Amino acid sequence: MNDIHIEIDITGMTCAGCASRLEKALAALDGVTYAGVSIASEKASITYDSDKIGLLDIANLVIDYGFNIATVNASIGIKGMSCASCAAKIEKALKEAEGVMSASVNFASGKACVEYIPSVISEQDLREVISKSGYISIKESIGVDSGKSVLPIEYYGDRLERSLFVKTAVCAIITFIILLGSFNVVNAFSNPWFLLVMASVVQFWGGYPFYKGAFVSARHKSADMNTLIAAGSSAAYFYSLALILFPDFFADAVGAHLMLHFDTSSVIITLILFGRLLEKKARGRTSDAIKHLIGLQPSTARVIKNEQEIDIPIAEVKAGDLIVVRPGERIPADGIIVEGRSSVDESMITGEFMPVTKSIGDKVVGATINQKGSFRFKAQQVGKNTFLAHIIKLVEQAQGSKAPIQRLADSIAGIFVPIVIAVAVITFLIWLKFGPSPAFTNALLSSIAVLVVACPCALGLATPTAIMVGMGKGAENGILIKSGAALETAHKLTTIVFDKTGTLTVGHPAVIDFLNLGSFSDEEVLAAAASVESISEHPLGEAIVRHAEMKSLAITKPIDFHSISGQGIKAAVDDMHVVIGNRRLIDNSASSDVVLQFIEKSAQFVNVGKTIIYIMINDSPAGIIAIADKLKEGSSKAIQLLDEMGIETVMLTGDNRHTAKAIAAQAGIKHVMAEVLPDQKASHIKSLQSQGKVVAMVGDGINDSPALAQADIGIALGSGTDIAIDASDITLISSDIGSVVTAINLSKAVMRTIKQNLFWAFIYNLILIPVAAGILYPFFGIKFNPMWSAVAMALSSVSVVGNSLLLKRFK
Repeated sequence: MNDIHIEIDITGMTCAGCASRLEKALAALDGVTYAGVSIASEKASITYDSDKIGLLDIANLVIDYGFNIATVNASIGIKGMSCASCAAKIEKALKEAEGVMSASVNFASGKACVEYIPSVISEQDLREVISKSGYISIKESIGVDSGKSVLPIEYYGDRLERSLFVKTAVCAIITFIILLGSFNVVNAFSNPWFLLVMASVVQFWGGYPFYKGAFVSARHKSADMNTLIAAGSSAAYFYSLALILFPDFFADAVGAHLMLHFDTSSVIITLILFGRLLEKKARGRTSDAIKHLIGLQPSTARVIKNEQEIDIPIAEVKAGDLIVVRPGERIPADGIIVEGRSSVDESMITGEFMPVTKSIGDKVVGATINQKGSFRFKAQQVGKNTFLAHIIKLVEQAQGSKAPIQRLADSIAGIFVPIVIAVAVITFLIWLKFGPSPAFTNALLSSIAVLVVACPCALGLATPTAIMVGMGKGAENGILIKSGAALETAHKLTTIVFDKTGTLTVGHPAVIDFLNLGSFSDEEVLAAAASVESISEHPLGEAIVRHAEMKSLAITKPIDFHSISGQGIKAAVDDMHVVIGNRRLIDNSASSDVVLQFIEKSAQFVNVGKTIIYIMINDSPAGIIAIADKLKEGSSKAIQLLDEMGIETVMLTGDNRHTAKAIAAQAGIKHVMAEVLPDQKASHIKSLQSQGKVVAMVGDGINDSPALAQADIGIALGSGTDIAIDASDITLISSDIGSVVTAINLSKAVMRTIKQNLFWAFIYNLILIPVAAGILYPFFGIKFNPMWSAVAMALSSVSVVGNSLLLKRFK
């Protein structure tokens, strides 16, 4: 019996009856020896036998009764992970810790995201669990207040990446020299002692991380890829060393001169180092999105102190401060306008190109851009409480919560390595007991042959070579794939979510239709409208000017220019009085008959989600301009292809529902989620994932970054923001969403190749390990010495690499 006593904070109880009901239910659980629930303290005091029942069982009962357990989410940086199996090992240890509700360890970002009950286990206890697993926990902090970021070295990785690059480059040069000497291409390099010195540098300097990792795994009674690499390369190295030290001993045993295999050990080490360098580069970019987001916040704010405007560091801004914002400046905090009015570019929040008019009483969001006017606002949320800080946290959590990609080679390494070692030991003992004379020599050679033939070179090459070729083919097709994990996941996608503006559409307003209502010609009306808008900075006005310039219309400077905020413009052009703007301006400037005429004529445009601009010349209806964000060429074709592949498509946008449905209909998308803010976008992605769907998010804006990070695959457009690109797994250089289809097909081809590679890598072992052990000797007198083991291992590597190169034919 192993009794444990805990106290859990519980929320959601509204009466003593709730506490009594829950107390009885807890006491009835098999293994619970005491249960007391207090409505006053909102705590449950429980004693239970951990051999019969677990804390998760107790927690699930509390949740089933409609109450909540107070938990804390911790993000813990981890240093020392070398493969996905390391992450799995830590994750398993954390999940087994009493008080942990859930745990996810992400090898790519070097982080553990843990939900735990603070009254049962502390964050320091979690760090000790990580330490006992053989790894180092790192404290993380993100300095939103100061605009600086303090992240663990695993995030940036610049120093580690440079060190790994140098080690890989030096080992590659030395290995090339060893190959020249081993095959007698350069006689000066063929001296065995020279080869020994060269190979020793690669084996013990280049291979040090693998020996260290193998030692840690052995200490914790497990095995991973490090164990395979260390065992295989060491067998070849020490066998060659033995040949140099005791040449007659081995020559007498086999009756022939044996070849050295320093090339085998060096090639293994160098190739695996190269693969880890590529992996390190991908991991080093995981924090770029967060760094860019932090960089959006201005470093100073202009605050009114003692009736004077003073610039102070952003970290010193407090809630309640009165802040002045001038044209073109970024807003330093979240708050409410108390004086002035302006237009604010909130595209980082909504993703929409239209600026939003702000006046007294309206909310403003930190890091958005003030455009024309100036205003004063009272700060409400500052530093880590701002909307920007919230987005940063969302991106960080989404990146850390992704399940690690479990490579097949890593998942079976814990079984494969002990089996190979056991076979080698058994082989040695059998040959020693029953083998011909000299028994010891034959036993030693046969056991070494087993280890050499089981060398993980082909196993180590199976995945990275296919991924490298696949990434190259992706680049040829305008698809930049950041990691092998993205390639491994893309073929499993069941749902693809598209942002609207800039993703499915071109991303900026354009004149779509024009309707002439008066006695002036089309050219005269458009020229007059463009002339009035020529000194406006409004995106819709710029669209009208661009349209007129494309038609080579004469644009003149207007006079008596009068801008009416949020409505439109009145001005004189070539003796014509021109009024151009939205429905509100027409309602305030025209007779009821004119208004009715405009409404009747514009209905055809409103119903399809277009923005309407009304034009009056000399108080008479002159024309209607319909402006919209055009659907990109090829968008509808891409959606059609995805439908044919059985992949569900969804539009997720911050735009209004009417416009969103109109664009979705043009593209052929049936499912639309409109008027969605950034944090809601990530929630929608989570909702789809909770339904068992494998989800990709395709976007281009800052507002898309939390959703891009949350999705199983984030796909950003090359024309999008740096933050969206950094938060994504795949970037489409051409911004053509048709490349999404190509990426999925490429993923299928790469995964098919990886499975074939792994099959051939293992089939060699399954067939040749018994042969190397001597299974053919009793029947045919065939002994498989290490030389042939190395040749067989090399052939397995050639087959794997050759199969991967076939991916170059992908179209």
